[in-house]
Amino acid sequence: MPTFTATDGTRLAYHLRGAGEPLVVLPGGPMRASAYLRDLGGLTAHRRLALLDLRGTGASAVPADPATYRCDRMVEDVEVWRAHMGLEHMDLLAHSAGAALAMLYAARYPRRIRRLVLITPNPSALGMRTTPEDRLAAAPLRADEPWFAEAFPAFRAWLAGEADFDDAFVPFFYGRWDAAARAHADAEVEQTNEEAEARYFGAGAFTPGATRAALAGLTAPVLVHAGELDGGPRPDLARRAAAAFPEAEFGVQPGAGHFPWLDDPEWFAGRVLGFLTGSAGAAPPSAE
Repeated sequence: MPTFTATDGTRLAYHLRGAGEPLVVLPGGPMRASAYLRDLGGLTAHRRLALLDLRGTGASAVPADPATYRCDRMVEDVEVWRAHMGLEHMDLLAHSAGAALAMLYAARYPRRIRRLVLITPNPSALGMRTTPEDRLAAAPLRADEPWFAEAFPAFRAWLAGEADFDDAFVPFFYGRWDAAARAHADAEVEQTNEEAEARYFGAGAFTPGATRAALAGLTAPVLVHAGELDGGPRPDLARRAAAAFPEAEFGVQPGAGHFPWLDDPEWFAGRVLGFLTGSAGAAPPSAE
């Protein structure tokens, strides 16, 4: 397993999977080890994935200063990693909360980005956030599923701040609540650094006006990929995030939740590969 040293001396690890041209990958969570991304729906058959374990997660070391878990403080980790891998420019894919880090990186180092893929992105870096109302509006899309009657009251109470997180409503985060989704969800606790998670979106992490201004000059093509059933971000919020980029494509994966590579791997991989190669891809974006 390869490692490199960040500017503050923290030893960071990353994982290489597959073969072909590199695709650099930032995980979400926030602060979840990259293992949950697996092969990203079979992308390893076409690209060599380089998946970073952010500081304090997975095989990466815990930093001496916990303040460095804040999203903006890790932009330089990504830049040191790029240089370590010898990439002049890179195709960068980020999922969920990792998209906030990717946006800050693209704003600071726009010339290092060749293509940017944002999967069900958290757009906090743009001054936009998923609200409880967004999640409640998306929830009825699952009303016909057998787990809904038990899950929805607990979900509503959690969103209202009246109850703690409950495993009963985890199915809302997946497009298909099957054995694969259950196994994926079960691994989350052991893969997530809770202290780091609490600090990732800390006060001062984002300056949306400056980030938007910087991203307005980004010339690299950007794909913003949403899940039809995802409540955070809902497709409309993801579409509005895409508007921050001059060269953005926006698409919605039918029947997908927050982890679209699990819900329909072939559709997901086809769409992402189509974008990365500049072709239509095996799975075109929806009409959303």
